Amino acid sequence: MDAGSFRSDFLEFFREKGHRIVPSASLMPSAPNLLFTNAGMNQFVPCFLGQRPNSDGRVADVQKCIRAGGKHNDLEDVGYDCYHHTFFEMLGNWSFGDYFKEEAIRWAWELLVKRWHFPKERLMATVYRPLPGDPASYDGESYAIWCRLFREEGLDPERHISYGGARDNFWMMGETGPCGPCTEIHMDLTARGDGGLASVGGSSPRRMELWNLVFIQYNALGDEKFEQLPQRYVDTGMGLERIAGIWATTDGFRDFSRPPSNYSSSLFQPLLDRVARLSGKDITYGGSVPENRRSPSERELFDCAFRAVADHSRTLTLAIADGIFPSNEGRGYVLRRILRRAVLFGRRLELRGNYLADLADVCRRTLETAYGNLSDSREVIQTTLIREQDAFERTIDRGLQVLEAAIGIHRDRIPGEVLFELHDTYGFPLDLSQLIAAERNCSVDLEGFERAMERQRTRARSSQKMQKITVEASALPPTVFVGYDLPDGPTESTILAVLPRSTGGSCLVTAESPFYGEMGGQCGDRGAVTVDGKKWAIVATERGGKGTLLHAVNGSLDEKLVGQRATLEVDKSRRRRICAHHTATHILQAALRKRLGNHVMQAGSLVTEDCLRFDFSHFRALSEEELAEVEREANGTVRANMPVNVFETEFEKRPPHCLAHFGERYGGRVRVVEIGPTAELCGGTHASATGEIGTIKIIAESAIAAGTRRICALAGEVAHEHYGELFRRQRELQRELAGGEPLEAIRVLRERLKNFEKEAKERTEAARREELAGLSAALRAAERHRHCHRVRPQDGEALRALARQLQAQLEGSDLLLLLAEERDRWNFAIVGGPDGGTAGELAKELATAVGGRGGGRGNFAGGTLPRTDDRALTGWIRKFQGDDSEQLS
Repeated sequence: MDAGSFRSDFLEFFREKGHRIVPSASLMPSAPNLLFTNAGMNQFVPCFLGQRPNSDGRVADVQKCIRAGGKHNDLEDVGYDCYHHTFFEMLGNWSFGDYFKEEAIRWAWELLVKRWHFPKERLMATVYRPLPGDPASYDGESYAIWCRLFREEGLDPERHISYGGARDNFWMMGETGPCGPCTEIHMDLTARGDGGLASVGGSSPRRMELWNLVFIQYNALGDEKFEQLPQRYVDTGMGLERIAGIWATTDGFRDFSRPPSNYSSSLFQPLLDRVARLSGKDITYGGSVPENRRSPSERELFDCAFRAVADHSRTLTLAIADGIFPSNEGRGYVLRRILRRAVLFGRRLELRGNYLADLADVCRRTLETAYGNLSDSREVIQTTLIREQDAFERTIDRGLQVLEAAIGIHRDRIPGEVLFELHDTYGFPLDLSQLIAAERNCSVDLEGFERAMERQRTRARSSQKMQKITVEASALPPTVFVGYDLPDGPTESTILAVLPRSTGGSCLVTAESPFYGEMGGQCGDRGAVTVDGKKWAIVATERGGKGTLLHAVNGSLDEKLVGQRATLEVDKSRRRRICAHHTATHILQAALRKRLGNHVMQAGSLVTEDCLRFDFSHFRALSEEELAEVEREANGTVRANMPVNVFETEFEKRPPHCLAHFGERYGGRVRVVEIGPTAELCGGTHASATGEIGTIKIIAESAIAAGTRRICALAGEVAHEHYGELFRRQRELQRELAGGEPLEAIRVLRERLKNFEKEAKERTEAARREELAGLSAALRAAERHRHCHRVRPQDGEALRALARQLQAQLEGSDLLLLLAEERDRWNFAIVGGPDGGTAGELAKELATAVGGRGGGRGNFAGGTLPRTDDRALTGWIRKFQGDDSEQLS
């Protein structure tokens, strides 16, 4: 069986068991605290927390995962062994209040042994038995199920069941919340199959965990207290790479003589073969693993490089296809580190050309049947990888020079600051700096590196501090928002709290409010509040904890207002402009996706009454033609006057084509904004029909990070005002141009200017030639050996050019000083003949005497002098020439 067969057979098996097969979630996580989707359960966490119901009791999937950065980080292990990866596929089945331990364990055994024919004698199970200090109680239920199963199979449970404490066999989401025991299925991969229970756990690749079954049955309350959950869950995970690798390495379980390797599977073999063909060395993958990471042999190092390049090319390909691009921050920075690590390992193998893009095509062909978006994203993947590889290649040599210089200077130990500079400035992963240092018998200062990293993190944290409305609002109930459809008149509500504002003034909290609080990129409403006949301006509306709306006023309000009735009135004109810009943002995203491709995903937005700003994933700048097409498409939607349909639904029942913004946390019920064939999850305010917008005008497009572009646009009344201002300026320009057609008049003026500049240049050249001839004649006629001439005003560069031309006429130790005015200073140059090597010293002496700057080497020097004290300059010149020369004028 190849890896594709294992993938499809797994899904088919659980479909037969009544599971709904769901697609893999994107590698871009929906949880804001994750860098990447790193486990099969990520997309189901809201279900476990009770934030979102799941209409299906049984679900199965194959989930794309990346573990690099954050808590789960395998990056620096990849390449050095045969089983760590940054990207992998997790096979999983789930039960939400349906089946539990008996079915989960028996189905796992059935699939492995009866369907895939794993040798049962080599399989072992682990069961949770708490050690001192571990949570909850012994999982006797799982133990009993395994005992019965092993006996039915003619196997001794005592030889096939072992115990594990909380570190290995108890899963917790956090200090509190859902949790439960795990049971794991392990395989003895020793040559003779005689490893027994000693094969469970440990770090040997011949003791391999196959499948982890988590039984979520408790709710952790804190203080080591647990209660049974009213609904129990099953969450299982099995790595495809591991299963396929074991099958391939053992030749279908017939030969266990070779150490198991995930890289033996059909997922990696095409990549490893392609790496060998791209290498400038006559070498193929050998499968060796370093006995000592710090000092691998050349053969071991080559095999490490094969594995790292193959693994990282998969990660890069799948991540970019899901809209994650290399950048300088967050998950983009981790992806860039992975790419640079691949490039540095690629150098070890002397890989040629744009090999990452080449390997991405191999990866696409291997995985496109499972993940169709790989084919759709080919251009994006190729362009991004070529650009990033080229950019890093340009900095590698400089980084290697820095590293080699540090080794030459420090010899025995590279300082942490140098390691940090290599990491931060040149993109060198720490493990590769360590490897190069080890090859030179040099250690590294890891503690110093960590201190430098911590200083950077501290700087980053301090730079992110923002002034916000600081409140103690956790005890207040959420404000009831009644402002999606603004009422004709003001809204009355009861004041629940008056709170201080960190920037001065006060915040009002009311029971209900028509004011939209700043969220999701949309700015908060402004307006007014009236209490007992007195009116205050509301200058901002923000969100406190638990859905509380905070109405900020500039004045200091008395807490005695609590309990009184307030009249709240939103600035409707401003709200209409905000709504136009928010709906225009949705329309622009749809137009961008239609023109550029479905890899375009929102990466941030800002919606105000004055403009909209939309950040999106894309790998290059948009051409003028593309921008014009996007704008035409967007305005076509506006002219069609499509209704903007807004409705609420359960998250699980949202339209299948509905876009969700990654990084946002969604509850059980969500708000869908639908415009024609497009739909997005959105909690903001909108126009009721696209025709209300009037028009959309893109005014700027730029890059904000690698792989991320930004569009700024105007919509509605603001766009009309923009056009009005443009026409006003055009009329003013026509008046200035005596009523002519502006473009033609500008072309005429530019031609005239060009002619004037040409004539001025010719006059300047003529004056320069005349000046050069005069100075040359003066030098030939002079009897002295030290010359001083004041020339026409010119900048330092022109003066130095003139001095070089005259230098050829100097003989022996002759010296020439030239002075030229430039605004409020003198530019000077000192040149000497073949033996006049004191020019540099004289330039420094002159600068010191007059208070300027000067320097040079040998027989050519120069600088600048202030015009504040020409007497000092004249005195120095007399000294320079050794006579009573005239003063400067």
